Amino acid sequence: MATKIISPLNTEERRALDIRPGDTVRVWQKIKEDKNKVRLQAFEGLILARKHGREAGATFTVRKVIGGIGVERIFPLHSPMIDEIEIVRRAKVRRAKLYFIREKATKEIRHQMRRIMAVKDVKEETPEVLSASAVTASE
Repeated sequence: MATKIISPLNTEERRALDIRPGDTVRVWQKIKEDKNKVRLQAFEGLILARKHGREAGATFTVRKVIGGIGVERIFPLHSPMIDEIEIVRRAKVRRAKLYFIREKATKEIRHQMRRIMAVKDVKEETPEVLSASAVTASE
């Protein structure tokens, strides 16, 4: 039977890590590519929730937007596959769980799309208006 080698993890350090909903974090995760090849990949986003406190099964949910699509990942706090958790920015929030950000983000995208469509309509109409005003100015 093959034994798995798990990298050592300082559980006290992870338990003392003060990450809260509203923080923007960069999570460095170990990705195994080949048998002996491991690389680090960063996932930077907003913490929506933290569950199960500081115990062994504690998790936190991180959300980021890639190309207009929201991506969420749930990371176990004490996972040996997580190399480092950096706090990039800290925000003051009034909720313990920020699930409303999902709907808020879709509404903002919808409004942006309306603005883009309105700008395209104005740009298409602008040459006609300019040409009509140029004709009246030349007369």
